[in-house]
Amino acid sequence: MLKDNGLERVRRNYWKTAMKNNSKMIEKVVSEIEASSTRYQTEAGPLEEQKYQSDRIDTVNQIFALFRLNYHNQFYSAFGDNPKSENLAKKLWLDTLDNFSSETIYFAARNVIAESEYLPTLNKMITECRKRVFLSGLPDPRQAYLEACNKNSPKIQQTWSHAIVYLAGRDCGWFYLANTPEYQALTEFKKIYTKYCSGLQAGITYSISKENSKPISKPGNSDKALAKKHLTSMKKMFN
Repeated sequence: MLKDNGLERVRRNYWKTAMKNNSKMIEKVVSEIEASSTRYQTEAGPLEEQKYQSDRIDTVNQIFALFRLNYHNQFYSAFGDNPKSENLAKKLWLDTLDNFSSETIYFAARNVIAESEYLPTLNKMITECRKRVFLSGLPDPRQAYLEACNKNSPKIQQTWSHAIVYLAGRDCGWFYLANTPEYQALTEFKKIYTKYCSGLQAGITYSISKENSKPISKPGNSDKALAKKHLTSMKKMFN
């Protein structure tokens, strides 16, 4: 009985210590989130650009604090206890996510936390941010690809969900899209479509110019070259 009581006492002490440490960690993260909103106020001048940058710094500080709280072990495995390493990561995220608003970044991070048990990479965050942009009316890459493939010819005369869907299909090549397996064509289409999406996020406006379009009757030279390239690759696969 003495041994059992002693073991039970050790267990109780262990859990008290663990809960105390967790409580301190949560308090620290909450205080960092609260402090981040005022940390740069003295630095931000009257210029709108300074305020915009201050908001973005504040957002990145907040999401890293949330990541530390929700992915504790993974977070410290990635960054350790070295503030310099974490600050370098924050700067990289700040620069790479430059095309997205503070609101988009913050809610993308919250969405990751709600849906994934793994600490997100920067690439994952870019994907989540783009998803939030798509929510405003843009189809996702595969939906855009299917729309581009399924529209009747002449493509220029059809009604599109967004101009960049048409432009991405045009740049990819209608003949290429129609004669290439999806697993290949979607990859090429997605690269072009993503560039147009990035342009939209940067404030560029796109439209379909029917005046400068050419009627589609026969495959052009560029389409023929793509078709020849496709046939060559198919021969290599089957040989």
